[in-house]
Amino acid sequence: MASVFGKRTRTPLTGKSVLITGAARGIGAALARKAAARGARVALVGLEPQELARVADELGPEHLWVEADVTDPEALKAAVQRTVDTFGGLDIVVANAGIAPLTTVMTSSAHALARTIEVNLIGTMLTAHAALPEVAKRKGHVLLISSAAAFTVLPGMSAYCASKAGVERFGDALRLEVAHRGVTVASAHPTWIDTDMVRDTEAALPTFKETRKQLPGPLGAFTSVEACAEALVQNLETRGRRVFVPRSVGTVAALRQLVTGAISEKVMMAAAAKRVPQLERDIEALQGREFGPNSVGDRSRGAA
Repeated sequence: MASVFGKRTRTPLTGKSVLITGAARGIGAALARKAAARGARVALVGLEPQELARVADELGPEHLWVEADVTDPEALKAAVQRTVDTFGGLDIVVANAGIAPLTTVMTSSAHALARTIEVNLIGTMLTAHAALPEVAKRKGHVLLISSAAAFTVLPGMSAYCASKAGVERFGDALRLEVAHRGVTVASAHPTWIDTDMVRDTEAALPTFKETRKQLPGPLGAFTSVEACAEALVQNLETRGRRVFVPRSVGTVAALRQLVTGAISEKVMMAAAAKRVPQLERDIEALQGREFGPNSVGDRSRGAA
């Protein structure tokens, strides 16, 4: 997709059909607005019908919403078919739905750990699986919302980091599988985006919030939902293989062996020895609540 000058060409979104999961709020809803403003027809998929309807009404009558759980293959298949029936085809799919538990592994239920993997990783795989036959007909694009957590680690994020690392690797393998069909695949790697999910986590776990603030450079900084959505919608036009939000996260990704290597781990281990007991006291104070009010473990909602 690159030009002879090394700059990526842009394919306008005008007239393109885009399906976005986790589109009721946060990154998904903001991306839907950006895509619609560029002339795309958007199918919003998620588990909050009132929120989905509100966003769809805001976008206009040419857009639609479908209630579906990303861990339900039949529901996803139906959502794709509804999109194709309404728009005449599917050009782009964005696998955005995600959740994050408020636990360490020791303090977690087995359900919260498994559900995080089920929504974030398996849900992403099932979304791509359901959409690919139609996307391939139009030599379209697949955008998988991973995270900077794919190549960085923090205590309290074990299941989340594992799921997002899996999304990145899944995308890299999928890219090889579908290249001969003219389909492109990207993974997006935001850090801390100002979404309900991140706010829920920091409100519930003060120690986690304090740890995040002490992270260096882009790893500790907040980015607005609008800025994140702008970076993502540009990817829908350029179809590059990676999106970093903010862009400086790309440097961290390139140096991931240093970030997660033995020397870095020793530094983090010393801090974790103090922070994790504090974090687990925060978790105990939640009295069994394992997900934030806008990131419910039994249902997949807006993304991170």
